[in-house]
Amino acid sequence: MASSVKEKRRPHFSILALLSFMVSFVMARVFTILNPNVVLVSGNFHIHHFWYGLALLSVGGWLGISYTDEEVDRLAAVLFGAGGGLIGDEIGLLLTFGEYWTGLTYMLLIFFLTLVSIVILFIYFSKIINLELTKFLRHRSAIYSGIFLVVFSMAFIIETENLIIMTILFVLLIAALSMIFVSLILERRK
Repeated sequence: MASSVKEKRRPHFSILALLSFMVSFVMARVFTILNPNVVLVSGNFHIHHFWYGLALLSVGGWLGISYTDEEVDRLAAVLFGAGGGLIGDEIGLLLTFGEYWTGLTYMLLIFFLTLVSIVILFIYFSKIINLELTKFLRHRSAIYSGIFLVVFSMAFIIETENLIIMTILFVLLIAALSMIFVSLILERRK
């Protein structure tokens, strides 16, 4: 039996969690910069703030899966994001076993924030993105753009020996060839 259920618009909890993550990360980093000698030590253990992050992450996750109330979900998103920020602040320490100020932390933070932001944008604007991408791929300029990207990536693949750059350019090459292929198929269907 089909019933028409009116879709309830939920707040953007993922954006709230992302903002909470960023604020928590910045606050932890600023606190550590301003107070480098404030350390919680219990016995022989140095209690890092990623432990507080794990606790916040656990409580936020538990609240998020246990309740369906909008206010509780909002709180869960904030706690989850804040916990992730505290853990993220010490990711370099965790990966290098003791080097808190490693540049690895900033690199992983930028990668994470970029990836999450892109995923959120794709989720919320997927219909528009799909429509615009289809319109672009049906236009002849997609083939020309693809040919340009193929030539561009091939030229740099030949010239470099850096494995990371070669990998990125190879992915770009595959995407460009796919773009040309899809555009040709869509053009034939006209």
